[in-house]
Amino acid sequence: RLQESRERLSVCSKLCYAVGGAPYQITGCALGFFLQIYLLDVAQLDPFYASIILFVGRAWDAVTDPMVGFFISKTSWTCFGRLMPWIIFSTPFAVISYFLIWFVPDISRGQVMWYLVFYCIFQTLVTCFHVPYSALTMFISREQSERDSATAYRMTVEVLGTVLGTAIQGQIVGKVVTPCIESPLFIGKPNSSVAMEELNMTHDTGSLTDTRNAYMIAAGVIMGLYVLCAVILSVGVQEKRESSELQSDKPVSFFQGLKLVMNHGAYIKLIAGFLFTSLAFMLLEGNFALFCTYTLGFRNEFQNILLAIMLSATLTIPFWQWFLTRFGKKTAVYVGISSAIPFLIMVAVLDSNLIVTYIVAVAAGISVAAAFLLPWSMLPDVIDDFKLQHADSHGHEAIFFSFYVFFTKFASGVSLGISTLSLDFAGYQTRGCSQPSEVNFTLKMLVSAVPVGLILLGLLLFKLYPIDEAKRRKNKKALQDLR
Repeated sequence: RLQESRERLSVCSKLCYAVGGAPYQITGCALGFFLQIYLLDVAQLDPFYASIILFVGRAWDAVTDPMVGFFISKTSWTCFGRLMPWIIFSTPFAVISYFLIWFVPDISRGQVMWYLVFYCIFQTLVTCFHVPYSALTMFISREQSERDSATAYRMTVEVLGTVLGTAIQGQIVGKVVTPCIESPLFIGKPNSSVAMEELNMTHDTGSLTDTRNAYMIAAGVIMGLYVLCAVILSVGVQEKRESSELQSDKPVSFFQGLKLVMNHGAYIKLIAGFLFTSLAFMLLEGNFALFCTYTLGFRNEFQNILLAIMLSATLTIPFWQWFLTRFGKKTAVYVGISSAIPFLIMVAVLDSNLIVTYIVAVAAGISVAAAFLLPWSMLPDVIDDFKLQHADSHGHEAIFFSFYVFFTKFASGVSLGISTLSLDFAGYQTRGCSQPSEVNFTLKMLVSAVPVGLILLGLLLFKLYPIDEAKRRKNKKALQDLR
């Protein structure tokens, strides 16, 4: 009891720790929801090149996670800790590269390389922030209950970060009407009609400049929040070296540790289950703005619909934290994530109706909250299980977190690249006020049928996950004895 009291974290420490999760979610949400439509309708890139940027950027983001995990494992402890220096020194460069993603360069050639380079640079730098931050969970306390509580604080703030990312980006950009071009109405018309089209295009160019400025203003606001959260985290959280070390710890090389981690059955089964469920929500995230704009016809409302989803998710995080402590984490997975299925089907089957869409958005947010909370709440249990089986090995926390993110990001990059490419094949019209029926059908598949199938597959695989509540409590007792 005395040891447990010493390991308890204050509310202030938990809040400061939780705030550190906001930058990744704010920027990730803004990029996830808006980058695709920005590249297509604001930067006016061809859908083929947009798909390359989205795929390569996400794939590179995935590759950087194990790379950063490797370098962290080789990092020596400093007066600031082993993880905190990565967070501090990556922040200023990350915010600069993030701003340049939302800047349209005045060059006729090389726009594709501009966005590709700065997107990859930002993904590298934000990984240098988020991988050590994720691994920090294991260094703030040795008590499972305290880590779970801190994780709940973190997930609440992270979902709030998605609300901020959606609200800042959506509301600032939504105040400016992005110009669009009607379907080719002027083909075969007299010259006077062609001249009128050219006049409209001149007007549209002015409006497009306002839209581009709005994206840069939103990026500037998000940059300020990124820096503020990084400062609060570095000042308010103490990284405890002893919190992750057992009495018999001996250092093991990175590749030996990687082999041990990848041979740990509970970890592989957890990844297999959450890989597909996370992929479903990422696919929905990447295409939802286009779906609302074109398929549902809510061009001026989509940012508010996204905001409704994220607000609902934020408010239900405490409920899911209570649910998993009351009924167990595996039960929470089945109930929480599967609850999205009927609403994903409903939004695609029902006719376009704004009120129904808002109701579906609020209901879907409840499931989004579970998808946010549960993976990060269960990873520490897997690490504890690993430590019991390999008590002579330590320092692999970053490997667990980074490779989980690696598989998820790489799969999402493939899916988002393929989905954007499929829109190109379906005949997507850049800056079009409406889209062909083939594009609308493709968008329905990307936000409904495909995510439902991925969720069902993920839940089926998750039945193999071996750590239930009984085993989790048994591991906790064994770790206390071992320490």
